[in-house]
Order: sequence, then C-alpha cells, then structure tokens
Amino acid sequence: MSDFEMQLRGYRLMTAEILYHMPDHPELLQSFLWQELDLAPRFPVLNRFLRFWEENIEGRLHTVRVAARGLISPTELKMAGGEFTLN
Repeated sequence: MSDFEMQLRGYRLMTAEILYHMPDHPELLQSFLWQELDLAPRFPVLNRFLRFWEENIEGRLHTVRVAARGLISPTELKMAGGEFTLN
C-alpha cells in the first residue's frame, strides 16, 4: 500500500522521541527519533517497534513521547508578526 493510500485510510505522520538508557552506561540517557505513518490513538506500528526494541535491543526504554499530525489537512495560514528586510 502506498503512503498516499495509507493517509486516505486514516494513517498520519507520527514522530516518537525515545529516551533510553545506554547499555554501557545505564545512568546516561540517549535520544532516538523515529518517524512513521501510524494510526492514532492506538499507534499499532509504534507499539510493534517498541516490542521489537524491548526484545532485541540492549538499551532499556526510559520515556517515549509521541506527536502525530495528519498529512492531509486544511491549509493553515498565519500572518507574520513583523516585516524584516535583509541587505
């Protein structure tokens, strides 16, 4: 299925920031960003990825923050707060 077909079926762009403990230094956190088309609010693709992470990757998960936005949406226009001239 193409990305466009997935968007028509309700999938939207999801970005997850994953904080995990570094395997060699568990007191340190490392950040990992992951983007994929997924179905909000259940996020089955993200949940499958997190299960894979827990089973196959040594870094223990600390926090997962998720932001999702539909790619097919009305246009939003906002007026700029000022005018800037560059020479």
